Amino acid sequence: MFHPDGPSFYELMVQAMSSTERGYDLLAPKFDYTPFRTPQEIIDAVGRRLQPFGPFRAGLDICCGTGVAMAMLRPLCAERVVGIDFSQGMLDVCKQQTADAPGTARVECVYGDALHMPFAEQFDVAVCFGAHGHILRKDEDRFVREVARVLRPGGRFVFVSSGSPRWWSPVLWAARTFNAIIWLRNYLVDPPFIMYYLTFMLPGVTRILRRHGFDVDVSELGLEGMWKGLKLVVATRSSLAVSHPVAATSGEPAHPAMTMEASRSPEISS
Repeated sequence: MFHPDGPSFYELMVQAMSSTERGYDLLAPKFDYTPFRTPQEIIDAVGRRLQPFGPFRAGLDICCGTGVAMAMLRPLCAERVVGIDFSQGMLDVCKQQTADAPGTARVECVYGDALHMPFAEQFDVAVCFGAHGHILRKDEDRFVREVARVLRPGGRFVFVSSGSPRWWSPVLWAARTFNAIIWLRNYLVDPPFIMYYLTFMLPGVTRILRRHGFDVDVSELGLEGMWKGLKLVVATRSSLAVSHPVAATSGEPAHPAMTMEASRSPEISS
């Protein structure tokens, strides 16, 4: 499906009826041939924007998948680049694909949970691509607090986001329909498969970041075409960071929409 070397529709259905971890284990060998993989032009654009901040001693790719962002980070890091994921299948592919990536930093692939990472305060930059939909809204504060914990003072948490699509946008209704299907699947089938769209969005995510001691800068990513509306979020951990965990408010609830109109997000500027 989607690509001659990608998964079939049947394989995707088997994945969707599995747990999140098992589903990605099954999908891993063909993941890079699906539309779920973050497009390379987005990864490359973020890499160009990170260059002026480097070189970094150590970088972290959270929910690293097959390692495309690790390959981007490696030339920007002097000592080590670490990827963490809870799918061993994805990590196996990641190890293969990052072994010959440009750069001299040591590459490490770690099996673990993004909500409870096995690291101390040791990274200068952390990135996360395409994985925020695997973090439930109730866990977003916990996730950001964990990212802040593993970053050194002055370390940066970097990711791409956007505001909510306008209520008439086909993208909005396609995402809501997908979310409704996953919500119903998880209501009927256990274990759940956690994957939702319209999460970790602006401006709500900036409030979560600031609650956990980050200084937040939001700017245009600089791409055209279908990616024109994407924003680059650079959250810098303050040396005086203090967490204030409260209810998360970064995106839409992970259940079918009960209203026909989505809230419009105010414009964010850098």
